[in-house]
Amino acid sequence: MQAPLFRDPIYDGATDPTIVYNRAAQEWWMVYTSRRATAEGPGVAWVHGSDLGVASSSDGGRTWQYRGTLPGLEFEWGRNTFWAPEIYWHDGTYHMYVSYIRGVRTDWSGPRTILHYTSPDLLAWKLQGPLALSSNRVIDACVHAKPGGGFRMWYKDEANGSATYAADSDDLYRWEPVGPVLTHRGHEGPNVFFYKGSYWMIVDEWRGQGVFRSADLERWEPGGHILGESGLREDDGGFGHHADVVVSGDEAYVFYFTHPGRLGPEAEGKNGYEQRRSSVQVARLDVNNGELVCDRNESFELNLKAE
Repeated sequence: MQAPLFRDPIYDGATDPTIVYNRAAQEWWMVYTSRRATAEGPGVAWVHGSDLGVASSSDGGRTWQYRGTLPGLEFEWGRNTFWAPEIYWHDGTYHMYVSYIRGVRTDWSGPRTILHYTSPDLLAWKLQGPLALSSNRVIDACVHAKPGGGFRMWYKDEANGSATYAADSDDLYRWEPVGPVLTHRGHEGPNVFFYKGSYWMIVDEWRGQGVFRSADLERWEPGGHILGESGLREDDGGFGHHADVVVSGDEAYVFYFTHPGRLGPEAEGKNGYEQRRSSVQVARLDVNNGELVCDRNESFELNLKAE
């Protein structure tokens, strides 16, 4: 498998990838936060003002071509900030839940919300409105169907210890907060999937991905860590950040991003382009003796199947 899997050719800041099958085009899309790693400016302005970048693959995810940015998301004037999309297909409609910040901030302050958009084709997006969740500082949505019916959303609540909180919905439009889910330590980017008989959640603990296992999406048991140690492939140094998992047939693949330029003593205290740039990588997951495992140095052939 090639490494890195993808780098954004415009700003070189591809992060928070989500992988979705485009049924009309019959190809896989990677939709991601397009951080502006090459932009000059004070503080963390480069992390803000971001569009949602798009890359497509017609060969099962082995190679990716940059296509541009998602159109039609702006609903108020100015340069605004879109982060960490979650795209969920249900009953003929794509539902996107994306973190939104008004304007371009130079620090980590200010309110943030999760917006809901719908689309028939991943290109024509209709804003359904902001979600009323547990605070005014919520980001990083993830959605999965509940085994008893309806849907659950997990997200990061920065106003409540950067913990994972949840909300439930019967129709993907109206959401009711249900409270905290994981409060063990600060983290972000929850991602939930079903694989080999169990539900799994991985969260970005800024030291790799914390792993949790559940039989019913209600009670979660800790299950170790993955992506905490540097890989040997090109641009695969450091821990794996904010990830998405695709289960395809009998295989599961984790898509994550790295900051390879932040390694080594020469990077200490620096905040230039080399430390900001990011690369998207992919690795194969497996379950061994009831534990989710990942060897990011393993040689494998990625082959995402059409849905």
